[in-house]
Amino acid sequence: MNASAPALFNIAARFLCSRSIQHPSGSLLFLLIWLLLLILGGCAVGPDFVSPVAPNVTQYTKVPLVAIAPNGIGGATQVSQHVDISSEVHNNWWMLFKSTQLNSLVQQALSANPTIQAANATLRQSQDNLRSGYGIFFPTVELDAGASRSRSAPLQTGLDSKGSIYNLVTVSGSIGYPLDIFGGERRMVEGLKAQAEYQQHLTTAAYLTLTANVVNTAIARAAYHSQIQLTQQLIALQQQQLQARQAQYQAGTAAYSTVLIAQSAISASQSNLASLRLKYDQSEHLLAILEGVLPANAKLLDIEFSELELPTNLPLSLPSKLVRQRPDILESEALLHVASANIGVATAALFPSISLSASYGVAGNNVHHLSLPGGRFWSFGPSIAIPIFQGGTLWYQRKAAIDAFDAAQGNYQQTVLLAFAQVADTLNGLEHDAENNQAQWAAQSYALTNWQLLQVTNTSGLTAYADVLAADVQLHQAKINYLQALVQRYQDTVALYVALGGGWWNADQAAITGAAP
Repeated sequence: MNASAPALFNIAARFLCSRSIQHPSGSLLFLLIWLLLLILGGCAVGPDFVSPVAPNVTQYTKVPLVAIAPNGIGGATQVSQHVDISSEVHNNWWMLFKSTQLNSLVQQALSANPTIQAANATLRQSQDNLRSGYGIFFPTVELDAGASRSRSAPLQTGLDSKGSIYNLVTVSGSIGYPLDIFGGERRMVEGLKAQAEYQQHLTTAAYLTLTANVVNTAIARAAYHSQIQLTQQLIALQQQQLQARQAQYQAGTAAYSTVLIAQSAISASQSNLASLRLKYDQSEHLLAILEGVLPANAKLLDIEFSELELPTNLPLSLPSKLVRQRPDILESEALLHVASANIGVATAALFPSISLSASYGVAGNNVHHLSLPGGRFWSFGPSIAIPIFQGGTLWYQRKAAIDAFDAAQGNYQQTVLLAFAQVADTLNGLEHDAENNQAQWAAQSYALTNWQLLQVTNTSGLTAYADVLAADVQLHQAKINYLQALVQRYQDTVALYVALGGGWWNADQAAITGAAP
């Protein structure tokens, strides 16, 4: 609405722009008055979209994370992770794990993954659709030319005479311009722009999902490799333990049940080893697909789990900022904007459409006669199409657009709820991961101390070597348990960066999507 328009124009515009507008009725004079007011006021019917208000909360969980772990997540003996609200989410957050091999895997995936390529192409398509929509604001200009040779048939007009043969050459041009008085075309372009924004956020989400999947899969692959090595060492120790139990049984110092228990433990570990090898192979295949290559042709960089560093300073966006940072929330908001614009399009269809057109041309028996004054023709004038009776079609199309907006609003609210729940789950997960990590570290430390003591007592002849082997088996099992707890902590750290939106707003958007904004 033009701010300089009289108050009466603003009242009229607000009436026609509202969602509660009733069936158009009244005299022609009434319609013309409203038409004049709309022209002067410059209103587009339908609601003007306003971004939803962010949830009025200051934290994600009932108990703030800092209050749960005042000395950091993880305690004093392990690597502590601290949540810093003032810290921004790094757009290349995977670099915080300090692995050049991991960085290379991510960059390769971003350049070759088919999903990213498809998302970029779809984004370009939506941007081109938007550019094509802007064409409605310009006049259409056409040039026509024709040449024909015809024979007239006077009998068709009731005259009894011979027909004549004649030539006709015409050259004409025309120009047309729709007057978007009620803003239907503007609302349509508004919807196309919102659709392009939706695709932009969808592409950003694909980028974030891909990087998270690559990092998580690479971490899992490295962890499986380490766990396979530990399990192989465990099986070797269990086989030594079995030999010791067999010797004790043959010497009559142990029951045969101890041999069976040792054999059962080996079988269980061998089964676990086979499962780990399967998971390792599957992680390699998945990583190859994410890199955009066939599993048979993949040449993946090896990453040692021990080389990965756990990020210690964790960012945490304010709840009020999360709705502007999560791609999925922004996707839902863009779809809500599309639905809002569609209400305007459907509302404008209830009102007359007016267009201006003009044409000019010349005609003659041949090309040389085109310049004669008698062959010139032209036309100019407005045209108006008024929907009188459509059987309720237009009215219920508008009502359906309003229903679609209400549905989009519900979807948006659900997306926000799930997003906040994901952040809360991740924060609590990190806290419990740290507790589990601390407990597994303590169990490993106790197992190591026990094994060291038994080695000393065995050297002194106070304990049997079988007890040393049993302690070593327990130590390796504790190492495996600690490794599993540590992997979960790494992957939940990745989940936090993803839940907070991945920091895309701190990067060049064109570099992310590979397309012009």
